[in-house]
Amino acid sequence: MAQADERGNGSTEVKEPSPKIQKIDQNGVHEASENPVPLFRVKKLSDKAVLPSRASPLSAGYDLSSATETKVPARGKALIPTDLSIAISEGTYARIAPRSGLAWKHSIDVGAGVIDADYRGPVGVILFNHSDVDFEVKVGDRIAQLIIQKIMTPQVVEVDDLDETVRGDGGFGSTGV
Repeated sequence: MAQADERGNGSTEVKEPSPKIQKIDQNGVHEASENPVPLFRVKKLSDKAVLPSRASPLSAGYDLSSATETKVPARGKALIPTDLSIAISEGTYARIAPRSGLAWKHSIDVGAGVIDADYRGPVGVILFNHSDVDFEVKVGDRIAQLIIQKIMTPQVVEVDDLDETVRGDGGFGSTGV
């Protein structure tokens, strides 16, 4: 909002507010804001890389796209490069998850999807093809989604015994009986 400064000579000078320069801390968080918002920093490693994007304002995941043309063989797997490197805030990790449309229509799943906050290498997506037909991937195809989640990393403490619970040591399928 502009403010008028009245001078003794009858003229008014309009002063624009000085723009706030947003400082970013080492974790990519805006320091100046009342509620700091972490940044999701992304580096393109080639001209075929596509920046992650959310399909709608309430989407949990960012779509990841292929940077290469390849084939995921029937009943096989392939590592698909995105040609992106990322930086996320300390206390979070990025999880690579399947896209529901690919899972439903083509039986495509994602494997090994944890990216730690200190990893700066290229992001690749492992696709598993559970169908009997090869799956073609083209440059720019959306192949997975990346979800940034908060984590807890409590200190490990060795104990002699654990507390008792109603379930106890009942394992696989024990709660459905």
